[in-house]
Amino acid sequence: MQKIESYLQNKIQQALENLSLPAVDYTLSTPKIETHGDVSTNVALLLANQIKQNPRQLAQKIIENLEIEDEVFSKMEVAGPGFINFFYSSRYLQKVVRTILQQGRRFGRADMGKKQKAQVEFVSANPTGPLTIGHGRQAVIGDTIANFLEWAGYKVTREYYFNNAGRQMRVLGDSVRLRYKQQLGEAVDFPEDYYQGEYINDIAKSLKDKYSNSLQQRGEQEIEIFQEAAEQVIFQDIKKTLSRMGIEFDVYYNEKDLYDNGEIERVIQILKEKDLAYEKEGALWFRSTSFGLEQDRVIVKSSGEPTYRLPDMAYHRTKFERGFDLIVDIFGADHIATYPDVLAGIKALGYDESKIKVLIHQFVTLYQGKEKVKMSTRRANFITLDELMDEVGVDVTRWFFLMRSMDSHLNFDLVLAKTQSDENPVYYNQYAHARICSILRNAAERGITYESPATLKLLQDSNEFMLIKKLMDFPAMVEKCARDFSPHLLTQYLSDLSAAFHKFYTECWVLTTDKELSQARLALCLATKTVLANGFSIIGVAAPESM
Repeated sequence: MQKIESYLQNKIQQALENLSLPAVDYTLSTPKIETHGDVSTNVALLLANQIKQNPRQLAQKIIENLEIEDEVFSKMEVAGPGFINFFYSSRYLQKVVRTILQQGRRFGRADMGKKQKAQVEFVSANPTGPLTIGHGRQAVIGDTIANFLEWAGYKVTREYYFNNAGRQMRVLGDSVRLRYKQQLGEAVDFPEDYYQGEYINDIAKSLKDKYSNSLQQRGEQEIEIFQEAAEQVIFQDIKKTLSRMGIEFDVYYNEKDLYDNGEIERVIQILKEKDLAYEKEGALWFRSTSFGLEQDRVIVKSSGEPTYRLPDMAYHRTKFERGFDLIVDIFGADHIATYPDVLAGIKALGYDESKIKVLIHQFVTLYQGKEKVKMSTRRANFITLDELMDEVGVDVTRWFFLMRSMDSHLNFDLVLAKTQSDENPVYYNQYAHARICSILRNAAERGITYESPATLKLLQDSNEFMLIKKLMDFPAMVEKCARDFSPHLLTQYLSDLSAAFHKFYTECWVLTTDKELSQARLALCLATKTVLANGFSIIGVAAPESM
């Protein structure tokens, strides 16, 4: 199916050339009022101002030089001060339905990515505790963006950066060690800034059950033993939680590998060779001011321990070395002030940092009625992602995390999430799909099925056309979401599509006494079902056949 925007741009360019008119940066838009047509352009208004002609007269000249096929547009007219409005032909809209049915699961896929290699890194939560609802929002955003990129023609690798080094991991290990001692009956002073969750007690108890008191006398290796045990248990739980959400990673990249294979030292060496790293006050500094930042940054502390910037630079260097054409990093809002240091480091290492797209999502606040639920990954009162899914289900969890733009704070309304009515957008959209399945079952029982494209000419009702116009927007919406990294737009689109279908269903009987008209409307139902299912698959929710 031709892309209308490209089609019109080519035709307008030809018309301007025929009239010896200069090029101008005009727009194509969808009019807000239905009677103003399906596509509108301001090309004549802008040109008239530039060449000092009457805009309505100029618009009429452009129309007369537009070689538009009747197959696409049935009418063009001058409106207002000089807009040109285009109206789709019924034949073109009927052809949209046929195209959707022919392409099926492929409808909406594009070649924008041209099979380039894209890597999407998301979640990457440290294995210090269960995934919280904040991690959940990032997980769903990341997985959905990866889906969009796949639909847009990229070869996508989903990657989890397994950060198991640094102070917080030592604190985790010591938290388990102290709880283990308590399990053995020892009086222990447990620091307030240690991990307080019940899961720490569970890990400690499992170690006591397995080793009894034999871990007490391990000397310097003691904390490492507890740390490794906690890391293994917690990370397995993290993978189970993600799998429950339908999220599977292609690569788990271990931070320790950066040290073991010399990547960290290699970065230091390159920066020193370029005179972009220097020693001061016993620490190693990166000359980040050379790349527009306000001050230089420490990359190795005086204690010899790297700051987060150094392994992150080394890790991103491996991404370039692995040949990715597009690198997408998804972080929480707590990274907003720190990722520019890493991008500067990548540039310093000689790589094209423009290939990296950093996406920052805002935090999630969970409400139970009017009461805000407090969360802390170290205290025992945080809400885990598993607990949220237990409460509202996987589909609702995924949809709600995508409903708002990622740069907006998200208030997750548990009351709305558990409501089984049209107020709940998940229920509303899934019900549209289930209703279509019910219509198709009823039709089959009556021996009515869509058989021939010839019957599509009977689709003439304004409600039918309104639904078709919404269906034909799907490929452009997928491409826009992939290009702009804005998955929330698809949830809005699907809700609009469901609304258009419900109106069509209310105003137009699908199963009528006219068999051919029934077949045509069944085809429209099938096309709607296809687009809903394709959209649901991108955002990772089910397409139920009954509700």
